Amino acid sequence: MPRPAGVLLPFTVVVLASLAAIFSPVSAQNVGQNPTIEELLKSGWQVIGFAGSGNGRNAMVLFKHPTETYLVQCLTGYDVTRTPREFVSCYGLH
Repeated sequence: MPRPAGVLLPFTVVVLASLAAIFSPVSAQNVGQNPTIEELLKSGWQVIGFAGSGNGRNAMVLFKHPTETYLVQCLTGYDVTRTPREFVSCYGLH
């Protein structure tokens, strides 16, 4: 049975934005090369989108900042085969 388009739309938008973007490190508002989600939130970035995976171990989070012209996307997850088990990778979408 096919899923309604409305269910897949948010995930599709995040995936297409990822594929179409030029990836670069985040470097605004006192945020380092690979910031944590906590650092982004403390420096004024706001969550504008979220997509979780079907297995519940990974998520994509999209951020915007009121004074910036680009978005920041973070992939975060939990992997029992890694040390540390939690990981976050953030990059700017220009």
